[in-house]
Amino acid sequence: MSATAREIVSTPDAPAAIGPYSQAVRHGGLLFCSGALPLVPESGELDDASPAAETARCLRNLDAICRAQGTTLAEAVKLTVYTTTLDQFAEINAAYAEFFPAAPPARVTIGVAALPKGARVEIDAIVPVD
Repeated sequence: MSATAREIVSTPDAPAAIGPYSQAVRHGGLLFCSGALPLVPESGELDDASPAAETARCLRNLDAICRAQGTTLAEAVKLTVYTTTLDQFAEINAAYAEFFPAAPPARVTIGVAALPKGARVEIDAIVPVD
């Protein structure tokens, strides 16, 4: 792939985009993953049992996109977590820590007023790829 090529990434193992965006875009040696909602890939329904469950589902969805490009979310260099429930941040953080037990990526967490489909958590990622 040339350094200027831009490749749209899509996999049926993660939920389809719910708007005019791609699941991810690969450019050069980086994979830019769009914000992943806690949607079940097969149904497109919200996996909203708890903020922790939503966090885990978002991370699994991002990992599926990474795996479609021959890498894993464990290789991520930066994630951004958006949440409508900063008061339940400890629960979100615990689920996140389970996914990244060692050497976690850089991260930003932002409290927001609302997310699509009534989700409480959305996460995006930047991941190096070969």
